[in-house]
Amino acid sequence: MSSKSKVKIIPLGGVDEIGKNMYVIEYGDDIIVIDCGLIFPKEDMLGIDLVIPDITYLIKNKDRVRAFVFTHGHEDHIGATPYILKHFQAPSYGTRLTLALVEQKLKEHRVTGVKLNVVQPGDIVNIGKLKVQFIRVNHSIAGAVALAVHTPEGIIIHTGDFKVDFTPVDGGVTDLNTLALLGSRGVLALMSDSTNVERAGYTMSEKSVAETFDNLFVKAGGRIFVAMFASNVNRIQMIINAAERYGRKVCFVGRSMVNVSKLAMQLGDMHAAPGTLLDIDELDRFPDHQIVIMTTGSQGEPMAGLTRMAYSEHRKLTIKPTDMVVVSANPIPGNEKFVSRVINQLYRCGADVIYEAMEKVHVSGHACQEELKLMITLTRPRYFIPVHGEFRHLCQHAALAEQTGIPADRVIVPGLGDVLELDALDIRKTGTVQTGSVLIDGLGIGDVGNVVLRDRKHLSQDGLIIIVVAIERESGMLVSGPDVISRGFVYVREAEELIENTKELVRGILADYDRVDPCDWATIKNRVKDDLHKYLYEQLQRNPMVLPIIVEI
Repeated sequence: MSSKSKVKIIPLGGVDEIGKNMYVIEYGDDIIVIDCGLIFPKEDMLGIDLVIPDITYLIKNKDRVRAFVFTHGHEDHIGATPYILKHFQAPSYGTRLTLALVEQKLKEHRVTGVKLNVVQPGDIVNIGKLKVQFIRVNHSIAGAVALAVHTPEGIIIHTGDFKVDFTPVDGGVTDLNTLALLGSRGVLALMSDSTNVERAGYTMSEKSVAETFDNLFVKAGGRIFVAMFASNVNRIQMIINAAERYGRKVCFVGRSMVNVSKLAMQLGDMHAAPGTLLDIDELDRFPDHQIVIMTTGSQGEPMAGLTRMAYSEHRKLTIKPTDMVVVSANPIPGNEKFVSRVINQLYRCGADVIYEAMEKVHVSGHACQEELKLMITLTRPRYFIPVHGEFRHLCQHAALAEQTGIPADRVIVPGLGDVLELDALDIRKTGTVQTGSVLIDGLGIGDVGNVVLRDRKHLSQDGLIIIVVAIERESGMLVSGPDVISRGFVYVREAEELIENTKELVRGILADYDRVDPCDWATIKNRVKDDLHKYLYEQLQRNPMVLPIIVEI
């Protein structure tokens, strides 16, 4: 059998990382792309706004891309859509809320011409030689689905983000019957969410959080602030329900919180009694004990609502001692410092602060070990491919699959860009494609690379010193300078001796040349850099960026 007739699975994101989910399933001339996610920048990515997958492989094969299919509407699954979908003519498929969030993103970025097709759990869509079946799963956002991709070689199931919740807030349980039915028919490969593989047991039901919020609403005497992910529509509904039970009004604060809640209301995925919802400008009309404020900022983001309120930087709201603040989320790996900083500041404001270490105010939307084993047991895949997790998560999930009886040679831990070819006889890595991260900085897409990030890091750690000299064009002689400008290195007025010695060093370098010829500028600049680096490090044990500038007059 030729390699062309085999199914290929290529992760362009979402493995060896949590976020940036994007997976390619390919058969012959047909390519389906699952999810278009982003990841938020790491601490060392100074000035970067977002990170999206490198889609070079898809661009090279754009005529073969038949469809984009979305599992749900979280940023790590749809956040890159405005940057990616504009390059393709292929239609997109997803559930109602998911595509409404995608559409909102496309409008914000003025991307037009993308065909969005709403599907329901249970629907099957024909895409080229492939069929995609949408299967309801529980997660922390409405409209989450797993995908069963029917190929000529067999069924590939991609779980999306999931958990098994028998008492979900919205009443829709994970469709275990369909998963088991597919398993009885024979599943070629299972690609499964690995996020919570380190946690034993089962993930708690979302309804367990409702009991905690009931107790907190009884206890609170002033305003209640709840910081959480705007996309967790089910939990927002839960808090609206609690507010109505205890005679409180609800105000949404933060751009994404306002937008998502408005969208969910329009779609009927969220509801509130008349008079329950307030605009921020109406808060002064009601006493504190009648107010609930739902805001963004559960991850300690510097510009999010809760952070600005805690530091008295919000235009309308500040935290005061009578307030109760509930942080209803777990820190995403890497955000722990930001969250701790905000919580400390909330305590300084005198507020009553509640977070997961103190009360059950958050449950995960991802499956723990027993649910992951249940998924494997129900689907009975021939091959197992862990996805959506850092490398340790993928390895632990692979070991878990082996515990359920899948032979080790049928379990494969993929890397970014790995081309996995599989059929009923074999699965193996047959190569790699170009992949990685594209950095978004303002309106710039991919124009900031490792060199720029390295310079930014250098500037942030050691500062900058600029040496400016003016040279007469005709004679090549020094006319003025050297002038020294320091930024983030030393305060010039308190380091006069160092600055004067720096100028003298540069004068000495220029004196070694009878005249400064333009042909020698690069040589002179390099010598100024090298000699100044050595001198400044000897004096201060610092290594600033040195930028010599020669001006012709």
